Formats: sequence, C-alpha cells, structure tokens
Amino acid sequence: MPRKHSKRYNSATKVADLSKDYPLKEAVEILAKFPKAKFDETVELSFRLGVNATSGEQNVRGTTPLPNGSGKKVRVLVFTDDPQKALKAGADHAGLQDIMAKIQNEGWLDFDVAIATTEAMKQVRTLARVLGPKGLMPNPKAGTVTDDIAAGIKAVKAGRVEFKMDKTANIGVGVGKRSFTPAQILENASAVLEAVGKARPGTFKGGQFIKSVTISSSMSPSVRVASTEFSKY
Repeated sequence: MPRKHSKRYNSATKVADLSKDYPLKEAVEILAKFPKAKFDETVELSFRLGVNATSGEQNVRGTTPLPNGSGKKVRVLVFTDDPQKALKAGADHAGLQDIMAKIQNEGWLDFDVAIATTEAMKQVRTLARVLGPKGLMPNPKAGTVTDDIAAGIKAVKAGRVEFKMDKTANIGVGVGKRSFTPAQILENASAVLEAVGKARPGTFKGGQFIKSVTISSSMSPSVRVASTEFSKY
C-alpha cells in the first residue's frame, strides 16, 4: 500500500522535487517557499556521518557562532562561587551548592546552557549523570568551562551553538528560525556546515566523513543538500 503523505508534504512537493539534491543556497530558498506553521519554526541542518559511532575516538562534537544568532532566547545557568558577578554579566541563574542541590533534589533544569568556572567544575562533575544525558553538562571543548564568565555568557546568548553526534552517527543543529531571511539562514547554515566538517576526527581514515546533509524546519519535509557542498570533508 503506498505511503500516504500529509497535506504539508504534498504542498511542499509543488515547490520542489524532494527526491533531488540541491546546492545549499537553493535548498534554503526552497525551504523558504514551503507552507509555514502558526508558530516561528526552528530551521535545522541535519548530518549523517560516516564515522564509527561506537568508537570513542571518533566522537564528533564542537561549537560554532551563528553569524545571525539562533533566534531563540537562551537561558544561561552559571555554576560559580560569585553568583552576583555572573548575574550582572547576564546569567539567568547563578550559584553553586544551592543550585546543585536544587538540580539533584528537585530535578530542576530550567535552563538551556550551563557554564562553570574551572574551580566550580570540580564539584559540578558530580552532576554528570543528571546533566550529561540532557546535553547540559559544562564541557571545556564546548567553551562552557571558563573563568571568563562574561565572555562565555555573551557568546552563548549571541547565538553560539553546540553540536554533538548521537549514537547513530547523526547530528542535528538549529540554524535559525523561519522568520529569518534566506540570506541569514544560508549564512548560519554555511557556518555550521564548515564547523562540522572541521570537526572530522583525526582517527577517521578513508571514506566520506559527511555522508549526507538535509535542511528542514520543525513542520516541513527535508530538502537534500548536494554532496558538492560537503564532499571536501
């Protein structure tokens, strides 16, 4: 029995042939013509990687600033012995023992990004089992363990995004909102594509690192990006 597609999908097929691959610029322009939802959808760039997902040495993660921001309000928690300083620098929440107790005892996770000072991180490590699975654990590689708290908060609030490969060697990264112009989405998506490409593990030998890339919004079908955009990686 043939698969029945949604009205939204069928409307999208009138805009473009979804079985084809398109240069990134054209893919973004196609996405902009798709029917919109009643809310400001997130636009996401999705990657399928050729690495061995079971090898710790081939784990792929990193961060990159988005030239035009993410379009979302980022709630920042700072683990620090000087919460007032962090709050003045723009943190939404700050503290150490009190915040840790709230997370452990109440399951409180009302934040999007957690930053920790180097000293505070010695204690925050005990929350790894709680924060790790949620992708909220501060990490030096992600720039979220730092003693320059003001700069860390500014970078995150301005639209720096973190990407991390899942257990099936896939990565999804938000690159803006449907309310963004195609030019803004293209610039953000290009920055993410380059960052993921540069995150290729040194232990990955042979084969194609990035196997496929698609772009979509929260409620839209995906548009396939041509391999010429990422084959150099």
